[in-house]
Amino acid sequence: MRARTSTTLSAMDGAEKAEEEEVMILPAGYSDDARALWNAATALNRAAAAVSPAAAALPAMLFFTDPDRTPRPWETAARLPAGSAVVYRTFGASDAIETGHRLREATADRDVKLLVGLDPDLAEAIDADGLHLPERAAEQAARIRSDQPGWILTAAWHGLSPPPEDLNALILSPVFPAGGASAAKPLLGVAAFEQNVKAARLPVYALGGVTPQNAATLARTGACGLAAVNAIQSAFR
Repeated sequence: MRARTSTTLSAMDGAEKAEEEEVMILPAGYSDDARALWNAATALNRAAAAVSPAAAALPAMLFFTDPDRTPRPWETAARLPAGSAVVYRTFGASDAIETGHRLREATADRDVKLLVGLDPDLAEAIDADGLHLPERAAEQAARIRSDQPGWILTAAWHGLSPPPEDLNALILSPVFPAGGASAAKPLLGVAAFEQNVKAARLPVYALGGVTPQNAATLARTGACGLAAVNAIQSAFR
């Protein structure tokens, strides 16, 4: 076998770096806010992957849907870059199947993952890539993992109790002042968020009030990526 010279290695390293930059940098046509969120998310993901191989397989950015705040989530999903994901939460909406199929159509073959909130039957019906569990249902992770070993499993977490080990990642909130259900939860702030990330045994996403303006302040917290509702919808129009 021919030995790899330093020139060959340098060329390979350059090609790999170029490929990484091609994947990570948004092309023309995206807003400054979209770039700020994506750059912060991918920087977090790369840093986390350098410490934990488990983080390397995870999306860098999660778009959480809400029937009231994101009435046409498939439009945002179609604008998300490769390496991101949609967390589809139906909250009992009557058009859950229809919207789910639209989201799958918008994400399929684009390296954008689709997770469904809580409902494994819906996840199977729309050929989703995984499931997101509320904290109260996180103990179901072991059973779901047994049934669907290939799924990505995430769960909400507020740092108050040890999370199950059968999850791929945790969603910790609220980091910043937020709307929706997170508004009623005690605010963490960056310092407390970082402490919880260090205490967790799993990769952790930041959710709650994350915006293009504050996303970069999470740079050294150890988070594996960002999650948001309104901020992502507004930025990726």
